[in-house]
Amino acid sequence: MNEEFWKKVLLISGITFTALFTSTPFIYMIIVSFAESADFLGRRTGFILTVENYIELFKNPNLHFLDYLRNSVVISGFSAFLTVLIASVAAYSITRLPFPSKSVFLMFVLGFSMFPQISIVGFLFNVMSKLGLINTYVGLILPYTAWIMPLSLWILVSYFSGIPMEIDKQATIDGCTVWKTLFKVMWPLAKPGIFTTFILAFIFAFNEFMFALLLTTDFRARTVPVGIALFQGLHGEIPWGTIMAASTVTTLPIVILIIVFQKNIIQGLTRGAVKG
Repeated sequence: MNEEFWKKVLLISGITFTALFTSTPFIYMIIVSFAESADFLGRRTGFILTVENYIELFKNPNLHFLDYLRNSVVISGFSAFLTVLIASVAAYSITRLPFPSKSVFLMFVLGFSMFPQISIVGFLFNVMSKLGLINTYVGLILPYTAWIMPLSLWILVSYFSGIPMEIDKQATIDGCTVWKTLFKVMWPLAKPGIFTTFILAFIFAFNEFMFALLLTTDFRARTVPVGIALFQGLHGEIPWGTIMAASTVTTLPIVILIIVFQKNIIQGLTRGAVKG
């Protein structure tokens, strides 16, 4: 009885501490976004509530916040779609075709994702410059798709490995081609994994900073993370209130997305194992 009580106390204490520790920066960000001055902790007047930062964010045309937000949604959406499409075809091939050392191949693919972005961004910039893709949607969608591919492939291989081979054989007997089997049989069965992969790919692309910083030059293709980082106020000072307001508006949809679909995301990251 006493042992069970202390276990519950420790569990609740650990959960509370973790929740406070992880949410404090986010809460502080929201508070500053509604503060008249970012340094309200050191002022005699203290905290003064205002929505001027949000009004400035959406009404000031020089900030281009809505342009950045649109760019991020479009680029992330297309990147996630392409990633899921290519990764699903690759995962279907890996789990269905009889070739040796599948696990070694997957490890090799995963190894590419461990290279830091800074190690390839110079070469990537030269390639995109020669192709005329600097400051374009395509110039970000292509590297984003390649960057997110390893994780997406691992998730979908895990799901496809759990689908019995007999289903493919039955689809072939019923007259389905390989492509029909993939899109009309495998996709519906692996819908949770595909959905999870799309959500994770979208979040990864939405939060990416390095490629967007070096491959864009203005608001026509620049994404939200870079746009917020480059906000400047009058006389070059840093407008912390506006930055925090923009960060809040940008972060809230992602947080809501994760909260709503957290079960799907956890299932997608933990379900099954790759079969060699």
